[in-house]
Amino acid sequence: MAVEKFKQLQAYLDSQVLGQSNLTHNILIALLANGHLLVEGPPGLAKTRAVNALAQGLEGDFHRVQFTPDLLPADLTGTDIYRPETGQFIFQKGPLFHNLVLADEINRAPAKVQSALLEAMAERQITVGNTTYPLSELFLVMATQNPIEQEGTYPLPEAQLDRFLMHLEIAYPGADTELDILRLTRNEAIGEQQVEPVVISQADIFAARKDLLKIHLDESLERYLVELVIATREPQQYDPSLANWIEFGASPRATIALDKCARAHAWLMGRDFVGPDNIQAVFHNVMRHRILLSYEAEAEGIDANQLLDRIMKLVPVP
Repeated sequence: MAVEKFKQLQAYLDSQVLGQSNLTHNILIALLANGHLLVEGPPGLAKTRAVNALAQGLEGDFHRVQFTPDLLPADLTGTDIYRPETGQFIFQKGPLFHNLVLADEINRAPAKVQSALLEAMAERQITVGNTTYPLSELFLVMATQNPIEQEGTYPLPEAQLDRFLMHLEIAYPGADTELDILRLTRNEAIGEQQVEPVVISQADIFAARKDLLKIHLDESLERYLVELVIATREPQQYDPSLANWIEFGASPRATIALDKCARAHAWLMGRDFVGPDNIQAVFHNVMRHRILLSYEAEAEGIDANQLLDRIMKLVPVP
């Protein structure tokens, strides 16, 4: 029954965000796996709309933050405000105290602001002065990066990228899909085709997260999952040429993320077990941002996706 609710939510998201099923599906995986998303793609691809639509289908609230070079950490976390009438400081909560947060163009903010966000993502709490404030148990951040403009940006260091559960790459839709988008926005402007979502409670989300842990993962597939990650650290064991392409491999956090996402992928398919196809389906999104390519790889025109394709071919499937 719970799976059906999430399938209905997926259908609603797909009806609101046309041509981006990869994005909508992986948002649900991140929600179930209790992680955060980094989405990279050109502007105008409905990234904000996707999170807003998700908020409408969940028992929770949503806030969008436009990251700019003059943003301060307190603009995210909140700050103590002095009240003259009482002579006391009162904490004013910032946008991070919402359930769903869109960090738009995260690479435009300086390092201190990025660190404040990533600390909240990792620790699920915010410290202001001497007081620590817990965040909501339902807390999902979707950060976006624009690959087109690099002027005036502050790229995320690899150690901070590792905090994201997945890194998605999205592209422009095709002509037929864009025609559907045109018609959808026109109909919305005149008040037509207002689809009502099925609202999923937070209790249902937390119960689904527990169900993921009960899904069977065979020991041979556990080893397969680990070997996929180990291949990024010890590539010479599989192919000497790979060693020239990888500067640093993925951390154990990647193994944990791959396990969670594979389980969420299987659960959304209605399975009570994880298959090799579930691991392979999420492998690129989980690993893409966790590998540091060497200068040799960049000189040869090798990107992270090509490297991961090669690893999947070299590591035997049980």
